[in-house]
Amino acid sequence: MTDQTQSAMPSASDPHAGDKPVSFPAWRDWLITAPVAALLLLAIAFGTSAFIHGQLLSLGGSIWHDYNMLRFDMSQPSCDPNMDLDAEVQRRMSNQKADADSLFDTGPADPEAIRQSLASQRDQCRENFEIYQYNHEQTGTVTLRGFRSVELAAGKLNAIGQAWQPYILVLLIMFGGMIALIKNEQISLRPPKSATDYRVSAGTQLIVHVAMAASAIAWIRIDVGGDTTLNYIWLIGFLVLAAASLYRLIRVPDNTEPNSPAKAGLAMPLYCGLAFISLGYFFFSENYLAGPVVQLTKMIRFADLYTGIGLFVWVGMMLKHTRIAELLFGLFRSWEMRPEFVVIIVVLASAWPTAYTGASGIFVLAIGAVIYQELRIAGTYRQLAIASTAMSGSMGVVLNPCLMVVIIAALNRQVTTDQLFGWGLYVFALSAALFCVFIYLTRKTRPHLATPDDALPNTLRAAVPIIPYVLLAIAVILIYTRLIGQSFNEFSAPVILPLLLLVLLVYDRWRANRLYEAEIKAADRGQAEAPDYKPAGFGNALRASTAETATLIGALLMLMVGSIIFGGVMERSGVMDLFPSELGSIWVTVAALTVMLVIIGMIMDPYGAIILVSATIAPVAYHNNVNPVHFWMMVLVAFELGYLSPPVALNQLLTRQVVGEAEFEKAREEVKNDPSFWRRHEALLLPITVMGTSLLLVAFAPLVFMHVF
Repeated sequence: MTDQTQSAMPSASDPHAGDKPVSFPAWRDWLITAPVAALLLLAIAFGTSAFIHGQLLSLGGSIWHDYNMLRFDMSQPSCDPNMDLDAEVQRRMSNQKADADSLFDTGPADPEAIRQSLASQRDQCRENFEIYQYNHEQTGTVTLRGFRSVELAAGKLNAIGQAWQPYILVLLIMFGGMIALIKNEQISLRPPKSATDYRVSAGTQLIVHVAMAASAIAWIRIDVGGDTTLNYIWLIGFLVLAAASLYRLIRVPDNTEPNSPAKAGLAMPLYCGLAFISLGYFFFSENYLAGPVVQLTKMIRFADLYTGIGLFVWVGMMLKHTRIAELLFGLFRSWEMRPEFVVIIVVLASAWPTAYTGASGIFVLAIGAVIYQELRIAGTYRQLAIASTAMSGSMGVVLNPCLMVVIIAALNRQVTTDQLFGWGLYVFALSAALFCVFIYLTRKTRPHLATPDDALPNTLRAAVPIIPYVLLAIAVILIYTRLIGQSFNEFSAPVILPLLLLVLLVYDRWRANRLYEAEIKAADRGQAEAPDYKPAGFGNALRASTAETATLIGALLMLMVGSIIFGGVMERSGVMDLFPSELGSIWVTVAALTVMLVIIGMIMDPYGAIILVSATIAPVAYHNNVNPVHFWMMVLVAFELGYLSPPVALNQLLTRQVVGEAEFEKAREEVKNDPSFWRRHEALLLPITVMGTSLLLVAFAPLVFMHVF
């Protein structure tokens, strides 16, 4: 993966000294940038159309009385509003006498009852005519017809967007998966280095994609009346991925290391490992070829959530190509903070944006590169910078408005979002305090802060360049909140944030080029050295960020595909039923649940894991008298520990994905001769220690409290 921001020190004109223009070959530029950018922009457009349509409906109702009746031209009622009741009663009485000899004769009719019924019908008819007349008069005005055409067009676009959401998601998976495959960027325990590694990686993917294509064919044959188009997209997508895998199997990169067959298995992508287990179960145990693709319908039900993952990653990659993070970190430099305390501020501050992205892994993938880069510029040593990046999102999943908590409350009537978010604040405070304690105990430097007299003037100067970014961000959010009527929350954030970053990226690249031109003029006057290069423009930065986005979301979404299929195996195989329903002591219950939840967190994506736990483990916890709120706080913290723990350590793998294998190698090289076991493995031990201690306290401290009091 191309890194546009290497670890060079920033220059005065553009803090990203490595932010040089990058040119891709024409075919690669189109392949990487155009399809993924189009899909992401479509998702934003459809999401925005839903907000606009809702606002237009509200506006129409406030301007015109009963706007819902005016959205369409009504047809004239066919009834008679001036019915002659006496004549109609006589006609019906005559008809009744003519049918007196009928087999189904019900006896003599009551003329008064007939009259009352006819009077009610005439009153209803007259009311319908009044509504029709009102509709006819109002819809004849140019103002209403113009407004209505705009509202109906927005509604049609919204309806199209709802229908196209599954197609956008599947195409994102396929395009992203193909790009990650071709660039050898799939998530694995060990990145491929030797020719054997590359062939193992490509070969296992070839087997999985051919098997998934066979599953798609089997599903097409039995899914009568289903979404044929979507089924064929799955099939064609897996066939294309199989072809790309075959290409990678044949064509191995030239710059490979010597073969190491013993480690080659670690280069197999994680989603392939999950897929092999799942395919073996469905194909051989159940003889259900369509099973794997059927499980992917669960992903389609939450298409907007998974598409949001791609949008958040795009936000992070665009942020990486701006100077925003560098300018914000400039505020800390004014106070001459030691690196460890910059780490504390960054990790705690990351909790809030994590709550909007919905999961820690998504946050690491989206913002991890920026966090690591700026921590290194601030002087943080590599082991601590990697540890901080890996757990930067782990504390925010319990905070409002995290989507994981919303899903938990939707699937479990025993808890509400207010309860979970309320106790989530205490859990966040606990984990934050523990993180600060461990950082303080393991610090390499003594605490230090500059005096306010020295720091405040520098802080104010450093804050000035940030003001335009803040004003632009406020303007975009106000447009949505005031004009479109959509508040900034967990549901609107995937739509608003990409547009906000596009605006900021335009300004940032314009500002960088203005500073470059100023340096050129100063150099011409002999007042400064000429810069070595011209900063990247908006188009170049957007293409580079979209290319990186395509690779990352392809790797992550393919892992989620494997996780969802594996979750189906867990449900159908009855493995979860082996977990005993009666565990006796509540202490034993909580201990057993804690271990099980950490294991699930190691092998499944957060959304799939929540669905699985809600269906299988949660009833066991409730049956054994574990408080539902207590249980779900345990779940969220246990999942985070699982994402940070070997043998998979997903958040560590995602950190390596965005930081780069070279930085991990340098981190290991820096401490290989350090006598301290903690220092040699701090990148892994610090997150596990913090979240492990948090989990033990969250799980057992309430039991101690209840036992004592």
